[in-house]
Amino acid sequence: MKEIYIKHIAGLLQLKAWQVENCAEMFADGDTIPFISRYRKEKTGGMDDAQVAEVRHWADVFDEMEKRKDTVLKTISEAGALTDELRTRIENCVSSTELEDIYLPWRPKRRTRATVAREKGLEPLADILWNAAADAHAEAEKFIGEGVPSADDALAGARDILAERFSETAEIREELRRVFRTRRIRSTVTKAGRDNPEAAKYRSYFDFSFPISRIPSHNLLAMLRAENEGYLNIEIDADPQRCAESIYRFWAHGRRIASKASAEEVRAAGEDSYKRLLEPSISGEIIREAKQKADIESIRVFGENLRQLLLSPPLGQKRTMAIDPGFRNGCKIACLDEQGRLLHHTIIYPHPPQNDKVKAIMSVQQMVDSYRIEAVAVGNGTASRETVEFMKRIRLPEGCKVWTVSEDGASIYSASEIARREFPDEDVTVRGAVSIGRRLMDPLAELVKIDPKNLGIGQYQHDVDQNLLREQLDNTVESCVNSVGVNLNTASPYLLAYVAGIGPALAENIVATREKKGGFRSRGELMDVPRLGAKAFEQCAGFLRIRGAENPLDNSAVHPESYGIVDRMAASLGVSTRELAGNAELCSRIHAGDFVNDEAGLPTINDILKELAKPGLDPREQASEFSFADDIRSIEDLKAGMELPGIVTNITNFGAFVDIGLHENGLIHVSKLGPRGTDPSKVLKLHQQIRVRVLDIDLDRRRIALGLLK
Repeated sequence: MKEIYIKHIAGLLQLKAWQVENCAEMFADGDTIPFISRYRKEKTGGMDDAQVAEVRHWADVFDEMEKRKDTVLKTISEAGALTDELRTRIENCVSSTELEDIYLPWRPKRRTRATVAREKGLEPLADILWNAAADAHAEAEKFIGEGVPSADDALAGARDILAERFSETAEIREELRRVFRTRRIRSTVTKAGRDNPEAAKYRSYFDFSFPISRIPSHNLLAMLRAENEGYLNIEIDADPQRCAESIYRFWAHGRRIASKASAEEVRAAGEDSYKRLLEPSISGEIIREAKQKADIESIRVFGENLRQLLLSPPLGQKRTMAIDPGFRNGCKIACLDEQGRLLHHTIIYPHPPQNDKVKAIMSVQQMVDSYRIEAVAVGNGTASRETVEFMKRIRLPEGCKVWTVSEDGASIYSASEIARREFPDEDVTVRGAVSIGRRLMDPLAELVKIDPKNLGIGQYQHDVDQNLLREQLDNTVESCVNSVGVNLNTASPYLLAYVAGIGPALAENIVATREKKGGFRSRGELMDVPRLGAKAFEQCAGFLRIRGAENPLDNSAVHPESYGIVDRMAASLGVSTRELAGNAELCSRIHAGDFVNDEAGLPTINDILKELAKPGLDPREQASEFSFADDIRSIEDLKAGMELPGIVTNITNFGAFVDIGLHENGLIHVSKLGPRGTDPSKVLKLHQQIRVRVLDIDLDRRRIALGLLK
């Protein structure tokens, strides 16, 4: 990577140039983000995976910019206009906006008014006006001829050329950007918005303005969605007269004006340039710039929500009864073994209209006993509360608890190709119930099968830059999977695909090899997997776990490249590696500095010692019980001032949505979470159990305003 890019990225991300350079070199060598952040801390200075991912993002951006520069240089060169100075300017660009400004005069464009004027031979007249050294009208008469019937027509054509020239001047464009960035963005309702009831949800924006530099992301994204739907008009309130005057001043600065008439022609060209060319272009740029900031913020919130969701506490390997509740269509039940394999499924009808409670109780009791059920997972959709109440009539084994599980995305999964491959002989209702049960056992392993956009945790996720969103979500899933670690002998190919260095094809090969071998006994056996070479092994090995392996380090986050270090640590204490692994007291006797060498610095040694003390420790918290208020069944039961238990279901920039056991979620507005500027994600976490106070109930719009109880 070029030095100019390295320095720019370092400044942008507040890193040292050597950190960026080392990351870029490792990316070029095929190293992955999780591997770099976990096992190459000496080279990164301890950068976390989010920082490494940022460097990777900008490295990709500048790779694309280099390709764009090649196109720009080639086009200008073919036009015979490429000077050494221009080449240097282009090669030193780190801003795509600056690069496109430089390229603008040579960029292929559609036929314009200026193009027509040039074809009529009016460019020399435009140059005369530009220099303001001669009388405009007298000079214009010299250009009367075919296609130019009068001096006024000649001047009009020359003004078109000047207007385009102004619009392609980088300094003018940058000055107008500076002005527009200080202005307010305004939205007003269209006739379609006034007449269409669907537009009512946007009524806050029917007459709205806000400084564009500070507009909250959710406000801007809502406005742009409404504009796209035809309900709003959006503009930036820059003063046309002052902007046009600034164009004229740019031209006049330091210039000796011999002809006032020519100067007035230039002024008119500047006004036309602003109104017809610059204002639409710059306004669109600044709005896109603001949207890009809003996208980044919205995607950040989505990514943080996704991280919290994926790292939700797992219940662990327990024989589970999963229930997808319903009224008319009944409750779909799936019984799963400790590994989440389907043992049995059926449907019961304990609720209206059938009300077949006795038969349902007998059926469920028989399944609980026959399949030795240790936990019950109930989806949180329709009839969830009623089904949880129904389960209280069942004689459950000691320690067996009933859990409410989010159904978001379960229907998407059940109809997906993944679900069809897992359960080719079952219908969507069975697959959905299985997904609910597996989510309780291990949310991460199950949720990786679902597109995060379908998990109900985003903020305008369908309106933001989809490439940026996919990059963030992929990075987040990859980070979560690798931070937890994956059981090599039980993981699905969909989970294995997110392990560093593997991907979908290798994941399928790993599963096929596992089935053929009857399981892996050591990490070294990964080299038996077709197409899994030394590089892939280096990247993935430290994130894969083998329980009961002969070498205990194979069930830890210690990388195989460091096994020799651990052996030396054990030898220094006169014990075996097996005796050292998991013995925190023995680990505490080791002095990290004694084992630092050229390959492993102090950060790596400290990580090894931390892992040895508790090998394979799952960083996720333990699942905890929760129940809603028994006496609240509908929004009509609520009264202002009530204090209720709730679960955070989504976090946005404008507040947090909370499930209090009703069909409608309540909202804790950001203003109720702390002083102005409070980030809701810093106050609350997804699926956090909290207590709230009901502040207001809007029955017409089915909205509930909540406050957070400390």
